[in-house]
Amino acid sequence: MKHHLFYLLSLVACLFSPTVNAQQDDPIVMRVNGKDITRSEFEYNYNKNNTDGVIDKKSVEEYAELFVNYKLKVEAALDAQLDTMTSYQQEFRTYRDQQIRPLLVSPEAEEAEVRAYYDNMLAQLEGKQLIQPAHIFVRLQQQSDADQQTAAKNRIDSIYSVLQGGQDFAEVAAQCSEDPSTARRGGVIGWIGPHQLLKELEDAAYALQVGEMGTPMQSTVGWHILKLMDTKPLEPYDTLAPRIRTFLEARGMKDKVAEAVIDSLTKVDGAQKTVEQVLDEEAARLAAQDDELKYLIQEYHDGLLLYEICQRQVWEPAAKDTVALERYFKENKKVYTFEQPHYTGALLQAQSPELLKQVQKALKKQKDENRWADIVKTQFNKDSVQVRFERRMFTQGDNALVDSLIFKVREGKSRLNPRYPAVGVVGRMLKKGPQFWYDVNTQVIADYQATKEQEFVDELRRRYPVEIYKEVLETVNNH
Repeated sequence: MKHHLFYLLSLVACLFSPTVNAQQDDPIVMRVNGKDITRSEFEYNYNKNNTDGVIDKKSVEEYAELFVNYKLKVEAALDAQLDTMTSYQQEFRTYRDQQIRPLLVSPEAEEAEVRAYYDNMLAQLEGKQLIQPAHIFVRLQQQSDADQQTAAKNRIDSIYSVLQGGQDFAEVAAQCSEDPSTARRGGVIGWIGPHQLLKELEDAAYALQVGEMGTPMQSTVGWHILKLMDTKPLEPYDTLAPRIRTFLEARGMKDKVAEAVIDSLTKVDGAQKTVEQVLDEEAARLAAQDDELKYLIQEYHDGLLLYEICQRQVWEPAAKDTVALERYFKENKKVYTFEQPHYTGALLQAQSPELLKQVQKALKKQKDENRWADIVKTQFNKDSVQVRFERRMFTQGDNALVDSLIFKVREGKSRLNPRYPAVGVVGRMLKKGPQFWYDVNTQVIADYQATKEQEFVDELRRRYPVEIYKEVLETVNNH
């Protein structure tokens, strides 16, 4: 009896062991806020983010900590119910459906589309062959007067006389035809079938023999001299199918077929479903058959939530908190020191020296350098660009004009724009480092955001329980 009890207790313990999944070949590698992460999901993410081309490649153990942080942010987003937002759901479905819709198109359905296109081409030929005509064209406007009409007729007759004298058709077309798209090809229009030319031109072209040139003829757009270069039947289906497929794919064949499939699935067994319901069901069905697709969809789901929670909780608040940014800069000022002098300000190129002085005076009055661009735009470039404006931090070698004006490098003087001959600067020389946080605002904001994000992760680690099963972790990519 004791042996049976021991066996039963062992079995129960096994069933509830955190490292054993229902499928023995995919054990649980970690648990975040009570949610199991299987080895296959972890491997998918690890292998995707640690390919041979990755510069900062992580070990499995290092990546496990990053993956925990990733999942913690997702949990925070779920607790904040960000997944219920309409904007989030729409964006997630957009990404997901881009993967799902092509998978609804069977090879047989694609083949049917290609075959239908070929059959339509064959039908449009109406039993005729393809022809390759060439023409020499003299344009005649519809509202032309008698003199213009006479001039056009005389010109086409003159060209025809030259051709009758033995001049090469392609050479004459290149020199005289007023259809530039065909003139550079010796007048050759290309391979065509019925209903692809003006009716009068098509009838005349089909009436010619290969190598034969017609007499001048008038159409609704001008005068033409036609020559039939060659004829051929439509190539067999097997020959044209790859080109037709490429053509149709470039024009959204898969989307068209997918739409038809989805439409049919909305009306299965007499029940009416929405397109959204059909795509949800098909996504679940396909993901159950393909782990890589399942984890890709999960990646879309989690990644969008992570972005949303970080944007709301960390990135945007940090970027807008100028008081905190200034304090952070002062506390870490040594990090932003320079090895060589910098000049922060604006390079100005004006149409006159007088205008340049006016701009410099206006900008020097405005202490908020972030408003300089608006001043130039509204006060000096309202109707046209009279002043070229470039504001940033310069070092020697960044800009030849600044090199000349600030760093005393003579080569920059030869690069003046003749339309903007007056050149000057407004700004500050920084010899050892930035004076204010906004001198290096991009770097300071990024660094401060990283600091706040780490604080956010630390708080999430305290809020949510995390378990990593090292014995399973050791089997990642090794089982």
